[in-house]
Amino acid sequence: MGITQGGGGSAGRAPMSEINVTPLVDVMLVLLIIFMVTAPLMTAGVEVDLPQADAEDMPLESEKLLLVIDENQEIWLRLVGTEADEENRNRVEYERLQEVLSLNPIIRDTGELYVQADQHVSYGFVAQVLAICRQAGVENLGLVTDPRGEGPPTPARPTEAPTATE
Repeated sequence: MGITQGGGGSAGRAPMSEINVTPLVDVMLVLLIIFMVTAPLMTAGVEVDLPQADAEDMPLESEKLLLVIDENQEIWLRLVGTEADEENRNRVEYERLQEVLSLNPIIRDTGELYVQADQHVSYGFVAQVLAICRQAGVENLGLVTDPRGEGPPTPARPTEAPTATE
């Protein structure tokens, strides 16, 4: 009895033409699970309470400190509220803003400041001012808006109390 070899030993082995997709599917599922778990952790941002567009006027029960940025990027501090005088406003130099805010008794007591900026002031400048406010110890920032377009022509020289929304 003899063993027959079919054509020299290598004729029985043909090259494999199918791809085994099982390892590929396993790797893809592991990557999918990793991305699903880590995606919520990768969102870094700043908490912002956005005002409603149709917000009602916020009554001012007490005096509030208002920081106003006018169209010339000049910064003003005003006291608004029940006992506040309309002419009570002071211009603050940008370089001294952090110092003035950190020494303000209203900010030290309440940590609250309202910001009103002219629509023509660049977003970058307003963001820098808000960052300085945070460094000065302001914990609660409120943005003053005029949703109805009834406000004064220049925010630094308002003729009536502004509409504040939080």
